[in-house]
Amino acid sequence: VELVESGGGSVQAGGSLNLSCAIYGHITSSCDMAWSWRPPEKVRILVSSIGKHGPTKYAPSVKGRFPISEDGTKTRPYLQMTRLQIDDTATYYCAADVCEEFDVGYWGQGTPVGVSS
Repeated sequence: VELVESGGGSVQAGGSLNLSCAIYGHITSSCDMAWSWRPPEKVRILVSSIGKHGPTKYAPSVKGRFPISEDGTKTRPYLQMTRLQIDDTATYYCAADVCEEFDVGYWGQGTPVGVSS
């Protein structure tokens, strides 16, 4: 299984970016897809997830700003980042086979997002 993220980059505070992930290979579980971030010098944490039948979860810091979606094939999760803040600067990772917050089957290589003032 391989996960490939795209869409990261640099943006000014208040702007938007859209992240995409392509999941290649077969995942047998029905666990969630998710996005996580790792700010500089901090640990990686999940910020949003989407379940098999569409339920979504969000970390408080991104709720209302970073809607997660997928295209119905369970292989293309997206993260629409809006009203970006400087503290959103991080490397963002796509995740698959996410059965619990710390039980992640697969990670992407990460895509950097930089937010400046």
